[in-house]
Amino acid sequence: MLSGEVLADGFGRIREVVRSVLDGLDPQGLAHRPSGVGNSVGWLVWHLARVQDDHLADAFDADQVWTSQGWVERFGLPFDPTDTGYGHDGDQVAAVQVDGQLLLAYLEAVHARTAEHLSAVTDEDLDRVVDASYDPPVTLGVRLVSVLSDDLQHAGQAAYVRGLLTSTAG
Repeated sequence: MLSGEVLADGFGRIREVVRSVLDGLDPQGLAHRPSGVGNSVGWLVWHLARVQDDHLADAFDADQVWTSQGWVERFGLPFDPTDTGYGHDGDQVAAVQVDGQLLLAYLEAVHARTAEHLSAVTDEDLDRVVDASYDPPVTLGVRLVSVLSDDLQHAGQAAYVRGLLTSTAG
C-alpha cells in the first residue's frame, strides 16, 4: 500500500464516522450542546469539514470547495467565508444551525476533493514544505497527519455527543 492510499483510508474513516453520527439525527439533535455550553454535533461536523477543506486546499494550492462550489452561500452562516471555526466562542458555536443533509453533502464534497488530492501523492511529495512559517517547517506529510488526527478527534466528539442524546432519550 502506498502512502497516498494509507492517507486516503484514514480520511475515509472520518467520513464513515460522520455518516454514522448524522444518520437520522434531527435539527434539534444537531444543535444540542452538552450542558448547554459544549460543542454541538452540527458545529463539530461543520468545523472538521472546514478544517479539512481549508488546510488541504492550502497544502495543494487549490481552491476550497466551501467557496468555489457555493457551500458558503448554501450554509448562510454569519461568519467570514474564510472562517473554519477555530477559536469560536459559545455564541458562534450556537450560530451553526444547519441541516444534516447539507452537512453530509458538504463533507462528501470535501472528501471527494481530498481523495482527488491524495490520489496523486507520492512518498516524495510528503517531504514538500507547505508552511515555512514554523520551526521546523511543516511538510505535506505532517500537515496531512495533523488534519487527519484533528478531524478524527472531532468526529469522535460528535459521536460522543450523539451518544449522549441516545442515552438520555427515553
